[in-house]
Amino acid sequence: MAIFKYIYMDSTASTSDGVDTADPDACCTATHELTEDAIREDVRVLSAVGNETRYETLRYIAGAGEKGACVCELPPLVGVTQSTVSTALSRLHEAGLLDRRKEGRWRYYTVTEEAEGLLETLDSRREATDE
Repeated sequence: MAIFKYIYMDSTASTSDGVDTADPDACCTATHELTEDAIREDVRVLSAVGNETRYETLRYIAGAGEKGACVCELPPLVGVTQSTVSTALSRLHEAGLLDRRKEGRWRYYTVTEEAEGLLETLDSRREATDE
């Protein structure tokens, strides 16, 4: 995964060509307050939902409610193999978007609060563009 290097510039910084970023009329005043670790984490979470299989899997699990979705239910719903679903579930779990529990020989997945917030944000964005 490629991570772009971001450089935090404080209000007294200047760019490599000598433009003073503290000058409000300067052309290069863009800054952010995220650390490289925070950017890396955001990219990890966003890339976890960055393909249709993982995103659709997350949506189905979110729709399953508190009980969660059994791993056995997901392949026919998403239209991919069990192996592909398992890979997607692992990636979503590692990104902190899914919780999992084992009951007997089955694994059940539920969305985390972080995933709920992300999905709500996407829903709100879509609703705003539909208006």
